[in-house]
Amino acid sequence: MPSEQQTAVKYYIGVDVGSASVRAALVDGAGTVVAHAEQPIQVWEPQPDHYEQSSADIWAACCSVTKEVVRGVDASQIRGLGFDATCSLVVVDKQFQPLAVNSEGQSHRNVIMWMDHRAASQVKRINATQHRVLSYVGGAMSVEMQPPKLLWIKENLPESWEKVGYFFDLPDFLSWKATGVTARSLCTVVCKWTYTSDRGWDDSFWKMIGLEDLVKDKYEKIGNHVLSPGEAVGKGLTAGAAQELGLPEGIAVAASLIDAHAGGLGVIGADVKGHNLPCENQPITSRVAMICGTSSCHMGVSETPIFVPGVWGPYFSAMVPGLWLNEGGQSATGKLIDHVVRGHVAFPELEAKAEASAHSIYTYLNSHLDLIKKSLPVGFLTVDLHVWPDFHGNRSPLTDLTLKGMVVGLTLSRGLDELALIYLATIQAIALGTRHILEAMQAAGHEITTLFLCGGLSKNPLFVQMHADITGKPVVLSKEVESVLVGAAILGACASGDFASIQEAMAKMGKIGKVVQPNHEHKRFYDKKYKVFLKLVEHQREYRSIMNS
Repeated sequence: MPSEQQTAVKYYIGVDVGSASVRAALVDGAGTVVAHAEQPIQVWEPQPDHYEQSSADIWAACCSVTKEVVRGVDASQIRGLGFDATCSLVVVDKQFQPLAVNSEGQSHRNVIMWMDHRAASQVKRINATQHRVLSYVGGAMSVEMQPPKLLWIKENLPESWEKVGYFFDLPDFLSWKATGVTARSLCTVVCKWTYTSDRGWDDSFWKMIGLEDLVKDKYEKIGNHVLSPGEAVGKGLTAGAAQELGLPEGIAVAASLIDAHAGGLGVIGADVKGHNLPCENQPITSRVAMICGTSSCHMGVSETPIFVPGVWGPYFSAMVPGLWLNEGGQSATGKLIDHVVRGHVAFPELEAKAEASAHSIYTYLNSHLDLIKKSLPVGFLTVDLHVWPDFHGNRSPLTDLTLKGMVVGLTLSRGLDELALIYLATIQAIALGTRHILEAMQAAGHEITTLFLCGGLSKNPLFVQMHADITGKPVVLSKEVESVLVGAAILGACASGDFASIQEAMAKMGKIGKVVQPNHEHKRFYDKKYKVFLKLVEHQREYRSIMNS
């Protein structure tokens, strides 16, 4: 029989919708993941740079994984539910039925994914306005934000545009599905839609870019009721949603977060006492949370607004209440590593050898690099091989969608050694891109001493060590690898009233697992790699200028 103490444990559900799967976790008040489930979701790519999903498919997966993690748990112990998701755009009609975001009229495909770049010409026109709201997104809006996508729909799918009842950021769609309340999270509307916490929506911006029809109905389609992340939404879980999710009716549902911001929440506030870190006894503003998955986000907070050219924000209270957020990012990181490795001619050999050794392909590659390094440090193997990682454009700090990837130093060799080297050079390029972002943030006024990493790539020790060595900063890994899910659960914990604030929940539910220190003896080598890195983009712009002259 379980003891009375065990039955008194309070649990919180975190649901995370990533690019390719939905995950759920049952998390206790100490931030321990007690149960975890995952289910893939479908992605359609009908043409280059168009990525679509189905809100029905996503919600069905949310229900499935949530039911799985609460199986056998006493319903009275489940106190709150928090959602996070990619900042994808969900389109529904006035009856909340899905509307097509494609020319084929496939209405079930009603989500334009965050990484969709179809609105390139629209974002170029928006940025040409130089409207004042753009100063809060690093001076230039990204094609991955929502206004250019809305403009694309109006210009290319007039039938869908006329029928639209609501445009939701995916995290807000999920809280609506759970509660029946169309409230939006301050996180989504501030970070991706140009809302500001002090002035709200700016009518002049929407009129200037040709979306004045959103102003007419007092922004009902994009949200005129905004809640802080972690605030309780409506009266909690509706009877219908409770049945679908396998949860008790009426439990608290939190205003949601974008997935990267949930990851930041899950790691950035952890207690670091006793780890000999430079951020100990320093304010949380000395930390940057890096959420590394398909793409990477770099989250830094400040007590006063800091405007960083090429870095999104400052956004007030978008992640940690009362603090301003700056968000740097790289559009393709995990996706880039997969692309480079799986596209190499030696990949079938790698796959066979990894399978035979019962290791993942990346564990095998890391071991192979250790074999071929001889007396050198692993990182020094790329002295003649350099990668510029913007295969999907540059999000930060150059905000140049048109940049392409580059590899310098290729030979005719086609074996596993060469695959391992290009894999290493790609990881280094991603870390050099992080250094580029951090330097821009520091030049603008951030004082950053420590990186806090979470997400799938943080499980790769080579990726982590390269980030420590190349930035020269210690890297903190959380005790729970699934920090994004812990962040979502923190929202549910706050909505339940069991914690007085997000900050209190962050400190109690975020735990440090491991600290990786930089090897300062390698500094000179990586300083030279960084000089080459910056030269690569210089050369790309120079040859583009020649070809366009």
